[in-house]
Amino acid sequence: MTKYFSKKSIEAPPGYNRWLVPPAALAIHLCIGQVYAFSVFRLPMTKLLGVSQSAAGDWKMEQSFWPFTLAIVFLGISAAVFGRWVERVGPRVSGIASAFLWSGGFFVGALGLWLHQLWLVCVGYGVIGGCGLGIGYITPVSTLIKWFPDRRGLATGLAIMGFGGGAMVASPLSDRLMTWFGGDESTGVAQAFVALGSIYFPVMLAGAFAFRLPPGQAAKDDFAASNQSNVSSGSMQANQAMATSSFWCLWLVLFCNVTAGIGILDVASPMIQNMFPGKLDAPLAAGFVGLLSLFNLVGRLGWSTASDRLGRKRAYILYLGLGIALYFLAPLLAKAGWLGCFVMVIAFIMSLYGGVFATIPAYLSDVFGTGFVGSVHGRLLTAWSCAGIAGPLIVNFVNAHQMQARISKERSYDLALWMMAALLVVGFVANLLVKKMISTQPLPPTAKPSLANHAKIVSNATGEQSYKANLLMVLGWCAVMVPLTWGVSMTLFKAARLLNLW
Repeated sequence: MTKYFSKKSIEAPPGYNRWLVPPAALAIHLCIGQVYAFSVFRLPMTKLLGVSQSAAGDWKMEQSFWPFTLAIVFLGISAAVFGRWVERVGPRVSGIASAFLWSGGFFVGALGLWLHQLWLVCVGYGVIGGCGLGIGYITPVSTLIKWFPDRRGLATGLAIMGFGGGAMVASPLSDRLMTWFGGDESTGVAQAFVALGSIYFPVMLAGAFAFRLPPGQAAKDDFAASNQSNVSSGSMQANQAMATSSFWCLWLVLFCNVTAGIGILDVASPMIQNMFPGKLDAPLAAGFVGLLSLFNLVGRLGWSTASDRLGRKRAYILYLGLGIALYFLAPLLAKAGWLGCFVMVIAFIMSLYGGVFATIPAYLSDVFGTGFVGSVHGRLLTAWSCAGIAGPLIVNFVNAHQMQARISKERSYDLALWMMAALLVVGFVANLLVKKMISTQPLPPTAKPSLANHAKIVSNATGEQSYKANLLMVLGWCAVMVPLTWGVSMTLFKAARLLNLW
């Protein structure tokens, strides 16, 4: 059994098609991406006792955000703590662990909802599920980078795209589950938690068992792990990377970007309703939020792929430079009453936000090497944990202060948006200070990856092997694209009224 789960046992044979690996990554990220759809549970969680309306003993709205906040915090913590372990055991073991933790978090959270114990929901969804989030988030990244050394941006974009798309699938699915299980005596939230955990577990297991490593990769990893001097291995370990200024510059880039993006995402619905009073109702505002999720998803794949041609530093100059200009422009468009332009500007900002997320693993591999990119990425994700707290706090505090100063609702978010632009200026400068840290000395022949020329490997497959591989590839891609397409179509349907498409 130990041998079956070892890294050596999941090395792909010659002729293996590397395009079989991205669906496995998408399967995991589509599941854990549900965390961005947690807001659909917040209002029903305040009516668990009263059902139709909040009762005396029900939780307050300001309490219902804690499970989500803890999940984001423990995402970063677990990614940092278990990053090296993920590299050591390989994607199959870490993917299985992520499945147990993420789904188990839903089951424990459901028990907390059933017993009306918020602390148990926080432990289940926030702590246990958050650990599954962190491990699941970094599991596919280093594997895909090793399979696509020629297209690192595309590889990471394919994986992390699923995290953005997971919310678009989970949001309408969760709403339907609560409607199905709910009634006069229940909001259906606890039952929806059980259903989601039951759905996600087999999907994530299938993704974990579908992972393969490039031929010879286990030997290469062993060589790199045994070599403590980063010069000959061509890769820096996490502790070595953290001792460099480039790591902390990238940490600051990610922190500034996430603080700005997640701060706006947290208040997207009330923000647009306040800035354009009388023009939008709640369903239209929900369409705006869905449109932001869609652009976030598209940006994760599109911008990260573009970084393969632009180069990572130049790509970040573009991301952050455009973001600064657009954050500054958005309040001016709102003041002029140009709703359509405002919507598209914020949506474009969210595409850049997703691009920074998706490109960061490829950037890390360029700066520190591919050997330990999973563990280095895990340490860097602590910036996400900090930003997940800082962003909403800054935006909500500034808005409350503006309201106390008797600034009109229409202008109460202007200062917050300009502060987000200032944050991106800090990230822009930090990006300019990043330097490549790895040695260019080539690896010895015994440690070189056998994926140097993937086309030759694939051409060695027999006709029957090629047919089976193509069939598996089609089935794998269909399995992940069908729910993703459904989520996108639901989002477009809700956003259509907002953009006056009919």
